Amino acid sequence: MKSMLKINALYVVATPIGNLNDISLRALEVLAHVDVIAAEHTQNSRHLLAKHGINAQLIHVHQHNELSVTDTILSILREGKSVALITDAGTPCVSDPGALVVQRIREQGLTVIPIPGANAAICALSASGITNPHFLFYGFLPTKSGLRKRELTDLKSHSYTLIFHEAPHRIVECISDMLSIFGPQRTITLARELTKLFETIKTGTLEEINAWVQADSNQQRGEFVLLVAGAEIPEKTKLSELAQHTLKCLLAELPLKQAVKLTAEITAENKNALYQCALEIKKPANDD
Repeated sequence: MKSMLKINALYVVATPIGNLNDISLRALEVLAHVDVIAAEHTQNSRHLLAKHGINAQLIHVHQHNELSVTDTILSILREGKSVALITDAGTPCVSDPGALVVQRIREQGLTVIPIPGANAAICALSASGITNPHFLFYGFLPTKSGLRKRELTDLKSHSYTLIFHEAPHRIVECISDMLSIFGPQRTITLARELTKLFETIKTGTLEEINAWVQADSNQQRGEFVLLVAGAEIPEKTKLSELAQHTLKCLLAELPLKQAVKLTAEITAENKNALYQCALEIKKPANDD
């Protein structure tokens, strides 16, 4: 296997989100044969590596040292060696450190190879029973309520499923803010401690889930994925000629999101319909 690894290559390796058996054979082969493993928390990663009999050189990479550790990784790669990048759980660079490392490695013309695997958001979505084929992965919302509500307000009118991550110490206030912005009848699926002993997946209205979480402190523990149903949009929403003209003019000067927002304020038209119209306007002419 050693000879099969590419030299001067950074492997971005997904690791389990809870159950240590949820790792691919390819990931184990890579981790066993790279020269160095860059891990978010080396102590946590040693448990996974030890379970599979892997004794590797580890270096520490987290959100506060990404830039400096990239220089170390670049030096290792330029020596003709290979490096694996892992996070504590799941896929690196997705709501976890690593994106800056990958960006700089690619800018230097070196090879980055993804090794796919566990992902909490997709894991939750697959077991949710949500039939909407479209979703937006947001990740972690702002930690302060005011900023969080502002982001939720911007997302309120979107018709696709909204996927968030949340930490245990913010779960109560996060769901409470969702209730105040989206309203009591919007459906939410709460997925907690996925692949672990106390795995919980529960669906209900925001009003029901808010009451359930607040009533049981056990449901406030662990790592969370929240899947909020998209806004219901009328089957046919025809925009006025004024709205379409206004949108086209603003799109010529402003980013899509800002143009849609201003057009909605000027014309009082449906924001989601304007968003879909904007996507069509921006669509390349040769894109069928």
